[in-house]
Amino acid sequence: MFSSLRVRNYRLFFSGQVISNIGTWMQRIAQDWLVFTLSGNNPVALGVAVALQFIPTLLLSLWAGVLADRVDKRKLLMIIQSVNCLQAVLLGVLDLTGVAQLWHVYLLCVMLGTTSAIEVPTRQSFVAEMVGRDQVANAVALNSSIFNMARIVGPAIAGFAITWVGTGWLFIANAVSTVAVITGLALMNPAKLFRGPAVPRAKGQLAEGLRYVRGRPDLVTVMVLMFFVSTFGITYFTSLPIVAANVFHTQADGYGLLSTLVAVGTFTGALASARRGVKSQPRVRLMLVSAALLGVFEFGTAYMPTYLAFGLGLIPLGFATITFLNTANALVQTSVSPEMRGRVMGIYVLVLIGGNPIGGPMTGWMADAFGGRSPFYIGGAISAIAAVVCAVVLIRRGGVRLPRRLGNGLRILPRERV
Repeated sequence: MFSSLRVRNYRLFFSGQVISNIGTWMQRIAQDWLVFTLSGNNPVALGVAVALQFIPTLLLSLWAGVLADRVDKRKLLMIIQSVNCLQAVLLGVLDLTGVAQLWHVYLLCVMLGTTSAIEVPTRQSFVAEMVGRDQVANAVALNSSIFNMARIVGPAIAGFAITWVGTGWLFIANAVSTVAVITGLALMNPAKLFRGPAVPRAKGQLAEGLRYVRGRPDLVTVMVLMFFVSTFGITYFTSLPIVAANVFHTQADGYGLLSTLVAVGTFTGALASARRGVKSQPRVRLMLVSAALLGVFEFGTAYMPTYLAFGLGLIPLGFATITFLNTANALVQTSVSPEMRGRVMGIYVLVLIGGNPIGGPMTGWMADAFGGRSPFYIGGAISAIAAVVCAVVLIRRGGVRLPRRLGNGLRILPRERV
């Protein structure tokens, strides 16, 4: 299950992420609650904050993929994390001094979104450089496991810490935790990285990446499915504070507990993905089934009558969500050429995160117009339908069979065995 941790460079990265991700989730909960408080519990304001944080992805992620193929990814990540540290400090100081206004938070959301638009495709493509192609699936799953372990610990800490000391100190704590990532990156041995061929600066590299994906119908299908699920289904994370405050009438600790219950499912799913990553390569069927189950669980959770039942319904939803995300990520990373990985991951991140400027405000609007539960049953229905449609498309391309893997040289199995 932990085979990729035998690689020293990845161990350093993994250790830094354990600490930093807890701080990141503490900040995310604190930021959402700060926006909700400053706006008078307005769900639309929360949607706007989400949109502002992810709009830069629409503008920069494709270019960031090109940049990741050209430059030293390790050094670029160190610079990005330093800027993230500064953003957290600024937000913390504004909050602690009592001068924070909604527009301050919005501006810093744009700042964080800008660095994230560059960081995510760089970090995603850097995974293969740290561990090599054979360990990518396991490393991707372990990354998700620590991310979701932090999602359990971070919101639980944040929910109670906000009640005790307010939101400001949580931003400062995140700034301190970022130092762990920077330290891990600095201690790596660059000579032990599995780097692909250097990609010199040249005109048309962005267009080359788009043509590469367009010429791969299998990749296009994955990207389309990812867009619909991430834009309409996985936006339930944004709905949690709305449900906690406006549906079940709880405080920040109630929101933190709901986030923790999601994380119980995602953490368990990530560990299961890590175990599969040691024994086998990612499969298309698993991606499609997990996307469909995500939609079904989300739709069902929307109708849970009590706070406890709703919270328990989030656990299988989190499991299906992380299984889908990990499988799609590993399928893409293991099926592309090393010299194209940064650009393909830039496109992947665009469809994964780029829909949030649409989904964020839409979630707030739906909650305001149709009730706090509506983003769950609408997003769940769209996700399940998208999974079925993409499965039909892949089956038609292969007759009555589905591909086990993406890319050239993939193996085909009879439908009943895939």
